[in-house]
Formats: sequence, C-alpha cells, structure tokens
Amino acid sequence: MNPVFLLDEVDKVGADWRGDPSAALLEVLDPAQNHSFRDHYLDVELDLSQVMFLATANVADTIPGPLLDRMEVIRFDGYTSEEKLAIAKGYLWPRQRDRNGLREDEVEISDEVLRAIISEYTREAGVRNLERELGTVLRKTATRIASSQPNAEDSQEPGAEDAAGQATPVKIDLEVVRDALGRQRFFQESAARTATPGVATGLAVTGAGGDVLFVEATAMKGGSGGNGLVLTGQLGDVMKESARIALSYVRGHAEELGIDESAFENKEFHVHVPAGAIPKDGPSAGVTMVTALASLLSGRPVKHTVGMTGEVTLQGRVLPIGGFKQKALAANAAGLTDVILPERNRGDLDEIPKEIREQMTFHPVMTVQEVLDRALEPARDVAHLS
Repeated sequence: MNPVFLLDEVDKVGADWRGDPSAALLEVLDPAQNHSFRDHYLDVELDLSQVMFLATANVADTIPGPLLDRMEVIRFDGYTSEEKLAIAKGYLWPRQRDRNGLREDEVEISDEVLRAIISEYTREAGVRNLERELGTVLRKTATRIASSQPNAEDSQEPGAEDAAGQATPVKIDLEVVRDALGRQRFFQESAARTATPGVATGLAVTGAGGDVLFVEATAMKGGSGGNGLVLTGQLGDVMKESARIALSYVRGHAEELGIDESAFENKEFHVHVPAGAIPKDGPSAGVTMVTALASLLSGRPVKHTVGMTGEVTLQGRVLPIGGFKQKALAANAAGLTDVILPERNRGDLDEIPKEIREQMTFHPVMTVQEVLDRALEPARDVAHLS
C-alpha cells in the first residue's frame, strides 16, 4: 500500500476528552514504527511504511515538538507584489470573471488598478483575500451589465458602441474599485508615524506572513530613578524582557548616545505596540524598542524610510532572527526603502527576490550603536529644525 495522504492544517490539531490526534500521528509518521501501525477503531494492523504523508500548516509554533521532529519542514515564503500581480492577471482574474458569467470582451482591468487592489485592500502572504476582492468587483460589474447600467459615464467613451449597439468592455478603474470595495484599508503610514521622536518601525512575522509594526515610547513624571516601565499592546514575556533590556541599555549608555542623565530622573517610561487586540511575542523587536527609547530621549526622529529587526543584548550586540525574507517582503510592501538586519542574517539576503534587492538597501549591523547611527536623523538636523 503506497498512497499519498494529505494532512491539511496539521497545526490546528488539538486534544480534548475524545483523545489526542497528535499522539497517534507520532506513530503514523515515525518510520521506525509505522510498519506495524494498529488501527484501534478497525482493530487491524497496517503497514504504513510506504505511504507518503504530506502535511500543511500556517505556523510551526503550534505543532507539538515531538511531532514536528518527525517531519521534514519545507518553508514557503509569501509572494512579492509583482508575483501577486502576475498571479492575478494570469489566473485569479480570468477565473473570477468566468465564475461571475462575464466574457473576456465585456470587462477589462489595468495593471495599475490591480496594483492598487493588492496594496490598498490586501495585506497577506498569499492571494486568498486578493481573489475575494476581485470577485467582489466583478460581481458588482456583472450586476451593472445585466441591468444595462455599466456606469456609462465612467467606464465608456461617448459613442463607443458597435453596429449592433452593444457596449464596449467595461473598464475597471479606481472609482469602480472604491464603489465596490469601500474605502482604502491599508496605508503606507511610516512617514507620518515616525515624524515624532519616540516611534520606530519594526518588522515581524505572523501566521499570514511578514508585517510592519510600530513601537511607540513616551516619558512622564513619576517612578523612581527612571526604573518605571509600563508595557502595553498585549506583549508576550519575551517582548516584555526585550523592552526592559532596551531601557537598561539606553540608561547604561546615555552618555554615548548624547542623552542627559537628568532625563531619567523621576521619570516613568511607557512603551506601546499598537494593534493591542493582537497578541505579540518574540525577540526580534529588541532593536526597535532600543531605537524608540533612544529617539525619545535624544529628540532625534527615526528616518521614515527605515525598518529594522534583530534581538538585542545588554552589551549592545544585535543577534540573528528568523523569517527575514517575510519581513523584507513586508517592508517593501509598506514602502520602506532601508532595512536594518543582524550581520549574521546577511546570508538570508540571497533568498530575497532580485527585484526587491534592487529597490531596497539592506544594512547588516553587529551593534546597537550601528543601528542608531543608521536609523536616527542626524543631531545637527534636529537642532536646525528646532
């Protein structure tokens, strides 16, 4: 017996009063045991040694460790914007057009409009939501055509009818998209968010691919000796420790950073990561938290084109992180042009698509001081602006 079995969404397997499926999968997937697997429901013994098992998952963190150890993991990263455009033109658009009963000569869309839908209405590693949005646009267009009201003023040139009186193809433009999908949902807001000192742009990995997150820091009167620290944004234990390390590093190296020691006296600091309804954890936000605090206390804003990722130590070392390709793709989608990464992640740059590497500048660093030199606006510019 040598079939192929597909185990879909294996990261969603859970245990309850009926049993633990992952315990059975341990035996099924173990080549040292599955030649004599006993099915307790049928009470028969099966030889599964020749069976090919393919499992899919969105995240590996929720898969039990012993089970994951029996799998060969092949990671698929998210699509770039240009790859999404090619998939939409060659596959998603024709399929949704056919499903909504439209012919190729009845509706058309430009690359610019497709790019707008990709960047302004979707934020994902794959194309599932993109196909859903295209389907919505086409359903509303099909309704107009069926009711003989194809938005003639916006979509049709005057007199653009053939001899039979049939309308020319409906052109999907941004106005049609806005009418079908509503207001723009995603914005490239790093320039506005980081204009104020104390805000830095970090890069993270989620179950849906890479994402951009902002770390905000502020100070207020209170606390004792500058040790007071408030953390909000539904942060996990690792991120809380990163924030404490960041504050300790900035305090310990205040003179090097050009920060007056009196800035810590009788002050309490608050670090917040927006999107508080979403749990967040991981060490890669360490450099972002250090940069946000250094920016706040030095009065030097963070450059709006810069995103960063990396774990930080009390000695100011920047340690490597995972998922860099997804983070780089997220930075590109968000309009960032400079990415700061740990030196030991330099090898990951080979995995970045060539078109992304040509559009962005990557800065491998080994120390926090290198991060701040590249991320913060020069002190002289700040003095001039003030």
